[in-house]
Amino acid sequence: MTDVRQTDSIVSKRSLLDQIWRPEQGGHEQVILCQDRDSGLKAVIALHSTALGPALGGTRFHAYATDDEAVEDALNLARGMTYKNALAGLDHGGGKAVIIGDPTPKSEGGDKTEALLLAYGRAVASLGGRYVTACDVGTYVADMDVVSRTNQWTTGRSPDNGGAGDSSVLTAWGVFQGMRAAAQVRWGEPTLRGRRVGIAGVGKVGHHLVEHLLEDGATVVVTDVRAEAVARVRARHPEVTAVPDSAVLIRTPLDVYAPCALGGALSDATVPVLTASVVCGAANNQLAHPGVGKDLADRGILYAPDYVVNAGGVIQVADELQGFDFDRAKAKATKIYDTTLAIFDRAAADGVPPAAAADRLAEQRVADRTPAARWLHPTGD
Repeated sequence: MTDVRQTDSIVSKRSLLDQIWRPEQGGHEQVILCQDRDSGLKAVIALHSTALGPALGGTRFHAYATDDEAVEDALNLARGMTYKNALAGLDHGGGKAVIIGDPTPKSEGGDKTEALLLAYGRAVASLGGRYVTACDVGTYVADMDVVSRTNQWTTGRSPDNGGAGDSSVLTAWGVFQGMRAAAQVRWGEPTLRGRRVGIAGVGKVGHHLVEHLLEDGATVVVTDVRAEAVARVRARHPEVTAVPDSAVLIRTPLDVYAPCALGGALSDATVPVLTASVVCGAANNQLAHPGVGKDLADRGILYAPDYVVNAGGVIQVADELQGFDFDRAKAKATKIYDTTLAIFDRAAADGVPPAAAADRLAEQRVADRTPAARWLHPTGD
């Protein structure tokens, strides 16, 4: 008789491998499962494509419910980075890493330690430059300073360590540019002045986005699962309104909805009750499944593809590899306005949702292996 525990183990292994080999994931080039017993590191590094250059993407530190969920997240995020880097005009492919665990420091009851981050850095180093890492949800500039001690392919470091610092600054700036482009298409002028914008998630990126919107004359409503994040925004800007959660926010009368937390915010349950006529936010993988893009279009909601508008951060860390210049990086991130407009134009011309139009443009650049110089300046100007 077969041991039940052995059977369960085989099923579990098949389930994990199924996540990696599924063809609908887009044919990832390489998936690395990393473990370091001494530090407790458990991580997944997914390289989706290096057609345009070394894969570039952040490191997410998150307490996943299952290992399968961690693998799936890494695969989805890596594929998204291929598309993001392509449309950002970078000579980089797409990759992403996830560290499984509580990102709170060990001293505060979590799993993050210096030893764990150093072990993760050695895992990155083992790829010999095929993957360049940076910050993401649950990791910060100080963490990248530690990771960089064991490999040379770490960006998002502090200025004192030769880095660009907090990439959320230009991520928020790029989202704001995408929102301006959506406003141009929806209301005929590239401003959010007089519009009501709801932001779900006012952490690293969202609180910077609040600043840009208020400066532009928008009214802002926020929510976050962390009360302290909302309190920080309202202490600085008492004119900002807060609501209890995202379920309330999406039903609040809005002109623009900005998902700026984790993915999957746009789903079969949320799209029918959205009040906003524009969706533009910083979160990755906002569409719960590809059909949601059509659902948004059918409702007349203009969706700015997430991986297009949130590319400011990756533009910033990519610039770090050249010797960081903030003004140069900000100028590149400002072009997200033009890219977003071009995607809306392509969507209208092809009669497809903006997400599909963005995918087509990204896939075309990757397939052609078009260098950034020719992608950004196709006429040679």
